[in-house]
Amino acid sequence: MELNVAKRLLTVTELTAYLKNLLDRDPLLINLWVRGEISNCKQAASGHLYFTLKDEQCSLRAVMFRSRCARLPFQPKNGLAVRVRGYVTVFERDGAYQLYAEEMEPDGAGALYLAFEQLKAKLQQEGLFDPRRKRKLPFLPRCIGIVTSPAGAVIQDMIKIISRRWPGLEIIFTPVAVQGETAAEEIARAIARLNRVGRVEVIIAGRGGGTIEELWAFNTEIVARSIFDSRVPVVSAVGHETDYTIADFVADVRAPTPSAAAELVVPVKAEVKKYLQTMQERLCRGAAEYINQYRRRLHTILDRPLFRRPAEEICAARQQTVDFFSQRLIQVVNSLGEQNRNRLKVLAGRLETLSPLATLARGYSICSRSGGPGIIHSADEVNRGEEVQVKLHQGRLLCLVEESITEEV
Repeated sequence: MELNVAKRLLTVTELTAYLKNLLDRDPLLINLWVRGEISNCKQAASGHLYFTLKDEQCSLRAVMFRSRCARLPFQPKNGLAVRVRGYVTVFERDGAYQLYAEEMEPDGAGALYLAFEQLKAKLQQEGLFDPRRKRKLPFLPRCIGIVTSPAGAVIQDMIKIISRRWPGLEIIFTPVAVQGETAAEEIARAIARLNRVGRVEVIIAGRGGGTIEELWAFNTEIVARSIFDSRVPVVSAVGHETDYTIADFVADVRAPTPSAAAELVVPVKAEVKKYLQTMQERLCRGAAEYINQYRRRLHTILDRPLFRRPAEEICAARQQTVDFFSQRLIQVVNSLGEQNRNRLKVLAGRLETLSPLATLARGYSICSRSGGPGIIHSADEVNRGEEVQVKLHQGRLLCLVEESITEEV
């Protein structure tokens, strides 16, 4: 913009445009790094990030557009010391200069390391690392899914190890990019796809070693959540033994290397066969010992007299019982008979004492009407000329009453 020097009175717009033109042409301000501490950090609904960079003496307004924010590996927040690359120009509406940020990284710690720690803390708080939700791997899976790059030695090593340990085992390989901008989404989609297959019983997701940038796809939230949402147990096999990623913390099992993962998910067929043979031998020995033990017990029982001479033992035992109770019965019958005889004697004696025959034997007689029953108790009961019968101790008399005499007792 050409400024008319002769004309000293400028509008605000003219002056602002002039200053903007100066700043836009300054080579230093076109591309520079600025160090400071973030404050007043706000994420707008549009996705743009507005913040202020400050140090001990000054502050600088800054903005990062949504397309640039999407590439940040960490979440900016107030109080974080950062280094920001961008350009400085004037925001004409406010007449204020500000920094338009294109890159941002933590000052001191690396951006990727900070992003790693932030995501790790977030997912841990949500329970994605909880050991109680981790599942055991199947002892002998019939089908294994592998998610890794088709290039390199990793996939060849895993297939070779699995085939050697258990020949003929089904392997479903889903090739993906393991680094680059599309890697995380490809890995997440591959894990979801293997879950839909149905017959996959365990999934290995991993790659060979590399820098933190090269391993970064396995430190992304989308991959972590795909592992967490998997219905099939997932083994993470990323990098070398010393490399740890977010995927390692979420996975059901972490293998130190891809080769170790292949060894974890499938046993050696020869070893399993040997183990089964050993178990079969132990089972046969145990069964034989069990049978021999009960055979010995059976022989001991059969050697008892009851089984060697069952008829004699049973008859002798029953005969002895019959003899015992026969003797008891005879004794009881004899005892009851003696008791009844003694009682009969007593009753007979009493009856003898009360018998009218005994009275007759002592000289008494019984007088009754002739030809009819009825004992005559008094002389008044008969008339003169009436026949009466007198029963004596021996025999009886037929008498004719000549006179009845009544005497007072």
